Formats: sequence, C-alpha cells, structure tokens
Amino acid sequence: PERTMENVVGIDMGLSSFATLSDRTAIPNPSFFRLEEKELAKAQRKLSKAAKGSPERKKAIRVVQRIHERIANKRHNFIHQLSRQLINEYSFIAFEDLNIKKMLQNHCLAKSISDAAWNMLISATKYKAESAGSLVVLVNPANTSKMCSRCGILVEKTLDDRTHKCNRCGLVLDRDHNAAINILRLGLQSLG
Repeated sequence: PERTMENVVGIDMGLSSFATLSDRTAIPNPSFFRLEEKELAKAQRKLSKAAKGSPERKKAIRVVQRIHERIANKRHNFIHQLSRQLINEYSFIAFEDLNIKKMLQNHCLAKSISDAAWNMLISATKYKAESAGSLVVLVNPANTSKMCSRCGILVEKTLDDRTHKCNRCGLVLDRDHNAAINILRLGLQSLG
C-alpha cells in the first residue's frame, strides 16, 4: 500500500486476544505452548523416569527437545506472518512499551505471557518497518485501558471488566479496542 499517515494503527497486546487493533481487528491468541503442554509434560515425565545414560533417556531427551522446537517454530512462524501483515497494511504502528519482566512476576499469568511472545512481535515489526518505510513507535501503557478514548476521563476497571463504559460521555466498547485507540492517539502525539 501507499505509505501515507492514513494507514495508522494502535495495537493493544493481550492474553484473551493476542492483539486488538484500533480498527477493531482482534487477532486470536494461538497459545502454542498451552496446546502442546500435555504432550510436553508426558514426555518430561518419561524423561525423568529414564535411567541416566540409557538409550531410553537419550530418546526421551530428543522427544522433549523436538516438542520445544516445534513450539518455537510455530511461534516464530506466527510472529513472522503477523509482522509482515502489519507492515503491508500500515505505515504507522503504535505498540505499548510493555515491561514483560515485571509482568512475568505475576505467577498466575507468567506462562501465558511468555507464550504470547509480544516482544518478538514488536522486534520483528520494527525490523521489517525499516526496509518498508513504515514507522513503529512504543508508547507508555499507563492508563491506556482505563482512559476513555472519546472524552479522556479515567474509568476504573478490574482485569475481569471486558467492556469499557464511560459514565461521562456514554461510550461503550470493548476494553481492548478502547485501549488500542488510546495507544494510537499516544503514538501520533509522540510524533509532535
């Protein structure tokens, strides 16, 4: 597509949807690790029971390695295809500048956050943007989910609240879509 500032998007990263775009597109979370988790656990149990130095142990090690490799390959392929699609469609892309290390301290969500590979998407998109003439910016994620994208008031929410409902202006829309609009606005403001 032609590189104009009309092809702009803000992207809210998440776990229920891998990403929600400001144009209302929701990209489902492929959850590669979660899909292979049972098979991996079974292979790891078999490995732990095999005697050290035995042919069974060597075979079990290869099985575990292959499962990890398969997960990594699927994730890499997904990230490559999605970053290429974003670069082909948009000339300006705004992401949240997420502190993944801090987020991983939440032990309930750590596996899902690691599986999501948000940083891989941001890195791949930035890399491809350089040669495509696109611009990728990172914005501070503070209050992007709470701020009303229409009037700017902060609307308190829990993680379970999936809908943004503004008491001031009456705006009602998906929480992640609201955040993506705010991320785009902050990204455009960062240009000056």
